Amino acid sequence: MPGHRRSCARVAAPELEDLLSRVTGFLGFGTNVGDRKKNLAQALTILNDRPDLTVLRTSSIYETEPWGLADQSMFLNMVAEIATFIPSGELLARIKKVEQDMGRKVGPRFGPRIIDIDILLLEDQVVDEPNLNVPHVSLHERAFILVPLAELAPELVHPVFGVTIATLAAKVDGRDGVKPLV
Repeated sequence: MPGHRRSCARVAAPELEDLLSRVTGFLGFGTNVGDRKKNLAQALTILNDRPDLTVLRTSSIYETEPWGLADQSMFLNMVAEIATFIPSGELLARIKKVEQDMGRKVGPRFGPRIIDIDILLLEDQVVDEPNLNVPHVSLHERAFILVPLAELAPELVHPVFGVTIATLAAKVDGRDGVKPLV
């Protein structure tokens, strides 16, 4: 039936567009204030609570030394693989809102925080904007992100450096201080 086919085509086109605009990526999470495990779980729940972003899987949780500002509590860090239809700038705004809603306060750079969420990678996208860099500009030098990211996607190739995440994780300083939480 010709009419039936046209009707199906109209329904299928938006679904195809949605599939074409779907992006997979990786977010990094860190916390060293309050109930750290609860903070990670709450952030994941809030992010996953809308239909335009899905948490596909998460790494193990790792306890890590503070980075950048040593005189503070140990961090818990993890990485989540996501699928989203949200453009990178809107994703950043959503992440910042989650941080704010969870009680994150503006404080010293690298200081204590109830939650920190970073966009690490969005497929092979390279974004260079004043408030957003993808891949994350310090990804290659942070063991607390590379170790959990390598757990999820060891063969993923960094879109700027052209090497696998496993290679970066094997070479990064401080990887011995990234301990899986038991």
